[in-house]
Amino acid sequence: MIKSALLFINGTPPNELPHLEGYDVMACSDGAFHYLKDKNFPLDKLDFISGDFDSHEGSDENIYHEKFIHTPDQDFTDFQKALDILKNHGVQKVDVYGGSGGEQDHFLGNLHVAFLFKNEMEITFFDEFSRYFFISKNFKIHEVEGKMISLLPFPFVEKISTKGLNWELFNEDLSLTKRVGTRNFARENTVEITYENGDVLIFIGI
Repeated sequence: MIKSALLFINGTPPNELPHLEGYDVMACSDGAFHYLKDKNFPLDKLDFISGDFDSHEGSDENIYHEKFIHTPDQDFTDFQKALDILKNHGVQKVDVYGGSGGEQDHFLGNLHVAFLFKNEMEITFFDEFSRYFFISKNFKIHEVEGKMISLLPFPFVEKISTKGLNWELFNEDLSLTKRVGTRNFARENTVEITYENGDVLIFIGI
């Protein structure tokens, strides 16, 4: 059985908190702990809060101190350190909120971290515009008719083909430095994507 986790990190907070049912583990970085408090998130449901805790002062920090996991290593981001903890918990699927927005180098860094873990965990980011994740070489998704679909090579993908998009790809190559596949739309309810080599990040509009 796949073990799943809900993880909040310190980007732009979600406009609305997601449903909490169905997760085996719930956690956040120390920066996200602040906005979860402001949004009245049930902090007792958090399994752990990880980070260096430089900015933590207050009653909630004292109440939930036993949930804190101190991760001061500056060679890795808070996101990567949180994923390492989740991996040690046996988690295989992670839904991430707060991965985008704010300083764009953080956003790009989060994509890089997700890339590093893509063979160990199924990581899906959610923000106010879309959900996005790395896809396998034979990928199919349902219930997407009319939604924006962007395909971002990371950094390249070879012989990619699609079925169900407004502008189809037929055995084509994409590269960050030459050609990408952003701002397409699903014309069918089911979209299929195949490719031979490389890596692809898909963005699906909300």
